[in-house]
Amino acid sequence: QVQLVESGGGLVQAGGSLRVSCAASTRAFSSYTMGWFRQAPGKEREFVAGISWRDNTYYADSAKGRFTVSRDNAKNTVFLQMNSLKPEDTAVYYCAAQRYIVVPSRTTQFNSWGQGTQVTVSS
Repeated sequence: QVQLVESGGGLVQAGGSLRVSCAASTRAFSSYTMGWFRQAPGKEREFVAGISWRDNTYYADSAKGRFTVSRDNAKNTVFLQMNSLKPEDTAVYYCAAQRYIVVPSRTTQFNSWGQGTQVTVSS
């Protein structure tokens, strides 16, 4: 498994922006599909965005047009840029890693998870 460490969460007002990062401890990072998921209190963990090892990107409907996922293979890091944030985006955001997933969308596809970073959007 890969060790993942998220950073960059925090408190932001509605309409603001935040970028969260996830650093991976593997030399084979470029072969991993990376996913971002979130979990709000009392809710199940849900897919937000993903980027494949081929740099194809995927988004949940709630993230399309507002969030952008990207990766820097030289730094073993994946990013989630979040713009136009809404109070309903408040959650713990987790990154996940798994090799060679073609279309990331489900928690069960991933074996490695970070500890999560809290994102709070105030109204």
